[in-house]
Amino acid sequence: MTLPLTVLAPVAGTVVAMADVPDPVFAGELVGPGLAIDPTRDGAVVAIAPVAGRIVKLHAHAFVVQADESRAALVHLGLDTVQLGGEGFTLHATEGDTVAAGDKVVSWDPARVEAGGRSPVCPVVALQGVPDALTPLAAVGSSVEAGDPLLEWA
Repeated sequence: MTLPLTVLAPVAGTVVAMADVPDPVFAGELVGPGLAIDPTRDGAVVAIAPVAGRIVKLHAHAFVVQADESRAALVHLGLDTVQLGGEGFTLHATEGDTVAAGDKVVSWDPARVEAGGRSPVCPVVALQGVPDALTPLAAVGSSVEAGDPLLEWA
């Protein structure tokens, strides 16, 4: 039996239901279930690892941390931010790194993303997860700080 995994908020902001993310792939949970965060707009924001594990994918705008053999968390920094080609993002880790929950992964500026006409909303996705396995630990509409418990993944 796998122990429950607590997924932390990777950034500070307001919790958003996945269905309310303005992107059909995330809103339809085609990548997986989870929650999203509308980040604060107070300058550079550091996105942290939501779980302990190994960074198996690292792009400037998104990263995946593999927690164990069956659970990996995707953090996507804004929507359509792949189009920025990494501009405005600073990496603090390398693909393949082992991280603790709460370690710095990427710095970015959500206000700059928004000023460029893109949504800065950050989906936090339980890859290969099933909705029944997730329990929200933060209510939609509530404020969270980076590192606050966001989800429990059974």
